[in-house]
Amino acid sequence: MTRLRSVPRDLYAAAAAVLLVAAAILVGRNVYTFDDLIVGWPPLLGRWDPHLGPGTPAAVLVAAAAVAYGPAVAARLRWRALLPAAWGAAMAWTWSLALIDGWERGVARRLTTGQEYLSVMDRWRDIPATLRDFNGHILLHSPDNWPAHVAGHPPGATLTYVLLDRIGLGGGGWAGTFTITVGATACVAVLVTVRALAGERLARRAAPFLVLAPAAVWMGTSADGYFAAVAAWSVALLALTVTGRSLWWAAGAGLLFGLTCYLSYGLTLVAVIGAAVLLLGRRGVRERPVLFVPLLAGMAVVPVAFTAAGFDWWEAYHLLVERYYEGAAAVRPYAYWVWANLACTVLITGVATAAGLRRAVARLTVHRRGGPPATGAASSPGPADPTADVTRGTTGQATAEAPGQARLALLVCAGLLALLIADLSGMSKAETERIWLPFAQWLLPACAFLPHPRAWLTAQAILALLVNHLVATGW
Repeated sequence: MTRLRSVPRDLYAAAAAVLLVAAAILVGRNVYTFDDLIVGWPPLLGRWDPHLGPGTPAAVLVAAAAVAYGPAVAARLRWRALLPAAWGAAMAWTWSLALIDGWERGVARRLTTGQEYLSVMDRWRDIPATLRDFNGHILLHSPDNWPAHVAGHPPGATLTYVLLDRIGLGGGGWAGTFTITVGATACVAVLVTVRALAGERLARRAAPFLVLAPAAVWMGTSADGYFAAVAAWSVALLALTVTGRSLWWAAGAGLLFGLTCYLSYGLTLVAVIGAAVLLLGRRGVRERPVLFVPLLAGMAVVPVAFTAAGFDWWEAYHLLVERYYEGAAAVRPYAYWVWANLACTVLITGVATAAGLRRAVARLTVHRRGGPPATGAASSPGPADPTADVTRGTTGQATAEAPGQARLALLVCAGLLALLIADLSGMSKAETERIWLPFAQWLLPACAFLPHPRAWLTAQAILALLVNHLVATGW
């Protein structure tokens, strides 16, 4: 009976998500003008452009294969084989979506436009000198001010592509290939985290949804996909550490978190997800408090290196806020974007995630009296029935998995909290379909709570295909 009641509630949550997107479109197109919102197809930054492309057949085939075989393969494949399989499938999905717009428009030119990182390669001939002078070009009225994306991020973002150029991988094609290849590993990092903290069964159920995420529309066209992967691996290594792995993983987690903060100012909020990992793994933290030594040491490496080179992160952040309100942020209405941003989140995570979040919140509420569930080693290591309902009943396997479900719910809600803080801050007015990719990755595992995964995967795939074929996304 519980299961029968839950399915309509899932559909209500999905319907509410659809209505939110519809409202954002209708209000954005009929109440506001382009000069108000500064986006071509609100709430997305893009324009209406129905089209097909060379990636269309591949995208349809990848989606069909993932829907038909994804849950069964994820349930039965050996774990060590599942991770590279998920990475490969995520790359296939991202590449096929990107190539719907063709090689040039879909990949090679994405990071070479006037506001992007590759447009300033000739200004980085002397890297130390450029870092020392970086803050002097952030404001709009400063001499030779940086393009929007360069000014809007710490120099670690641009420096990544500068270093690629230095090793002979210059140009938009290599930059796009790097971004897609690295960005696709984010789903693997999330799987590793979910398995460590909530158990292998739930990780396997989440895998097809992480692979077939609508977010792939933007993961392959924006450097934020690369940022999402770095941030996700910092959390994954921390999860491995608190569940008993080597303390070297803590050093790696700290190093990657430090790098994350020098790729995007807003990704300091990944600390919220990291705090949830420490809370969930508090048993391991109590047993080995020394893990904070390599964690903090690793965390200091990138900030110390950039500071020694002459870049002041705090000064740059305050200059960025000033630059932000010199430009579009001074015009874009907070009253619209504070909720329309959430509509963008629906478009990158899908209606299945909306339904999954409903279940995650419900699961967390059920366990709140017992306090946050702690974890040591991962539980439920074996394969699971891909069509099973993990929320059923109170006995048998569902009872055994209940602690893992509560841990996963807490992890997902931490990702949601980080996203909501970013939203309320007012520093993300529009373009959150790419800016929030690092947070969106942590909402997708909520789909592990859903019954009938193939039906929900179909909805996810249709959404991604429609958006990519009907809207020309870009910035």
